[in-house]
Parts: sequence; C-alpha cells; structure tokens
Amino acid sequence: MAFDLVQYFAEQIKIQKPQLLRQYSSEERCEYLNEINTLSLGKLISLWRKDEDKIYHEIHSQDQLYIQEVARHLTTSKHNQSTLSKTELEAATSEILTLQINELKQLDVTGQYKVRGMRELLLGQIEHLSGHAKDWVWSTNELTELIGSQPVEQEELSLDQTMKEFNHMVTHPHVDTPIVAEPIVVTVPTWSKIVEPAVAIFILAVLYCALQTIFA
Repeated sequence: MAFDLVQYFAEQIKIQKPQLLRQYSSEERCEYLNEINTLSLGKLISLWRKDEDKIYHEIHSQDQLYIQEVARHLTTSKHNQSTLSKTELEAATSEILTLQINELKQLDVTGQYKVRGMRELLLGQIEHLSGHAKDWVWSTNELTELIGSQPVEQEELSLDQTMKEFNHMVTHPHVDTPIVAEPIVVTVPTWSKIVEPAVAIFILAVLYCALQTIFA
C-alpha cells in the first residue's frame, strides 16, 4: 500500500496552516479542512490521470496561476456542495493545493521518484481516500469511482509514526524494480524417454547390418 498522503497532508495542514479557517469552531474547522484536503488531492489525482507529464511539470513549477485556476474550477463546479462561501472555499483550496504540491515536489526531489514513482504514489492514494468524504466531493474532483465508497480499514497512525514513515520514504530513494524474465523451462514429454532406448537399439541394428554387408 502506498504511503498515506491523505493523513500526512492533514497533519501538515494543521502544522503549516494554523490560521486557515480559524474563524470556525474546532469541529467545523477540522471537517472543512479534511473536506478540502480530500477534494484537492483527489483533483490532483484525476488531473494526473489525464496528463501526468503536465501535472508532474506543475508540481515542480508551482505556478500560482495554475493552482488558482484549479481551485476556482473546484469551487464553481456544479457538483460542489460545500457550506463554505465560494470566496472562503476558493482561498482555502488554493492554500491547501499549494501546500500539497510543495510537499510532493520536496518528496520527488528527495526521494527521486520521477514520473513513474509519482504515478504509483498518487494513484495509490485512491485506497486511502476511500470513504473519507461525501459523494459530492468525488463528483467534484472527478474521482467518481469513490462514490458510495467505504473507508478501507487501516491502522491509525500518530503524527510521530506518520513522520517516521515519511522520513523513511524520503531517505530511501524510490528505485524501479527491474522486471526479470523467468527462465523458460522446456518440459520433455514422458513418452520420449520411453522411446529413446528403442530408437537407440534400432540405430545400432541398422549399423550392424551395414557393417555385415560391407565385410561380407
């Protein structure tokens, strides 16, 4: 199973964005932030599916205009049912997308994931996202296969455990495992083993007759 970016990003949002949506109660704020975290990460995944080279480039360029465009698209989607105002949602989504893209860039630079490794990491998040948001989120970010999904049971990790797992991942660069072809084993039919002695005797008999003819 891929490293859980859903939980990792959630922890980083708490650490790096302590003032984001601070005007709401702790419970409401937590719900909104988790909603936007899954909304934006899911959008990155659906965009990656459409054009992975472009998104890989955007991860490294961190173009704020592009990030704002994605945030605006999510905010104005007809499927969006967030109770946040459009202004609040777009601003918060833009901030969280920026954080996610920045973290992905750092991960790629440190772990040397490149396109193939980043593909495995991002597409592996679908399992972690399962059941962690309302269906309108999946309609909005186009991860429609998660509509009606249930959470995949997995061990709850503390922040320390999450960071240890993350540090292990970035200090052990991603290496593509070469595909080793299995040796082809030619199976010798059983009947050939039975016939072999008879064939040998026949050949010897022919040679014997030939020699008798020569020396007769």
